[in-house]
Amino acid sequence: MSPLEVAGLVAAIAFAVLVVALALPILKLRHTVDAATRALSDVADQTGPLLTQVNGTIGNVNTALGQVHTSLDGVNLQLARLDAITNNVQHISTNVANLSTVVSAAAANPLVKVAALGYGVRKAAANRRQADEDKAVRSELRRQRKTARRG
Repeated sequence: MSPLEVAGLVAAIAFAVLVVALALPILKLRHTVDAATRALSDVADQTGPLLTQVNGTIGNVNTALGQVHTSLDGVNLQLARLDAITNNVQHISTNVANLSTVVSAAAANPLVKVAALGYGVRKAAANRRQADEDKAVRSELRRQRKTARRG
């Protein structure tokens, strides 16, 4: 065997050892890749139903939001009606206040006049009585003086 053949043989053995040495990590790596593939497959299998449930839940939420929106529209409509009613009640209360002021002024003016007339009549009657009493007292005093002079 020539040295060149020995060198070729050594190189071939070294290459075979290298291939065997690299084959073991490659086989282990293959098992790791297989395990990762199975894990991804399991995740994909579980993700499908989960996404279906999420889509159903989102659909239910959208339906509920639509119903809430419809309810809020109804509430806003009722609030607008209530606002109109409140404005009408405010106008009515303003009109009633104005009417009561007018009625009060209209009724108070004649009542004041009637009260003043009543006071005037009472005062005149009291003055008349006082004058009649004074006249009677003066006449009695004159009569008594005349009687005393004659007597």
